[in-house]
Amino acid sequence: MRFGFHLFDMTLPGGPAGLAPAIRSAARTSDEIGASWFTVMDHFFQMEQFRTAHDPMLEGYTTLGFAAGVTERVKLGTVVTGVTYRHPGILSKTVTTLDVLSEGRAFLGIGAAWYEREHLALGVPYPPLKERFERLEETLQIVLQMWSDDEGPFVGQHYHLAETISVPKPVQSPRPSIVIGGSGEKKTLRLVAQYADATNLIAPDAETVTRKLEILREHCDAVGRDYDSIERTAQFRLLPDFDPDEVLRDAAAFAAAGIQHLHFGVLGPDPAGSIARFGDEIAERFSLL
Repeated sequence: MRFGFHLFDMTLPGGPAGLAPAIRSAARTSDEIGASWFTVMDHFFQMEQFRTAHDPMLEGYTTLGFAAGVTERVKLGTVVTGVTYRHPGILSKTVTTLDVLSEGRAFLGIGAAWYEREHLALGVPYPPLKERFERLEETLQIVLQMWSDDEGPFVGQHYHLAETISVPKPVQSPRPSIVIGGSGEKKTLRLVAQYADATNLIAPDAETVTRKLEILREHCDAVGRDYDSIERTAQFRLLPDFDPDEVLRDAAAFAAAGIQHLHFGVLGPDPAGSIARFGDEIAERFSLL
């Protein structure tokens, strides 16, 4: 099983001046211990389920560009970009730029968006859920077209592009991976089956994972997709006082359910310290799951 780290708690010692050193250290440590991913949220306000909208939150792609400059191997992306925040053509260009400047280490994490307060506060349109999923599917189509040799127009229900020029192309061949976040059984997992290279599930236990992956397999069968061509990832949390044996037991249960990659949201005032401890006490054993 592979592992990655997600930095979403930006209430860190030192205030604004402390964020760059903390992120630099967390990203470098992730790289050094062999993490597959280093990710951030794509939000402009901190999530109210976790802290408050007034707690620190940095813009995601600027943060990833900073992380790209201090790492060498780890893949970089958001978990996940809300489809409403950026026009698809601009989003494709942004991820392409990250891929080029990281020398082929970007991926596109994307979902249907949900944080209504954030949208309303910043003047970002927040259409109904049905329309957000329609826009998500068109965005996936646009991104794939921009990463292909087709520079022609795109005409959809919600987006119209006269030309899909994207130069330079990504460094990765044939393109950066697409990761769709979420666990919705009717729409999200269907889009994973049709368009994505990986799914990032939000599931509380292995039993839920098993059910979600069975549904993903059904969607793959329906669209003629090889289920095993999709990387199965899931989110977890890493507390500052984590018990290595407990983390490994939970990870083993998820691996038995079909998860190939666990993505740990790092909590606490010293994310780099927690990641380094993971490297010392868990990483080698984790690879055996």
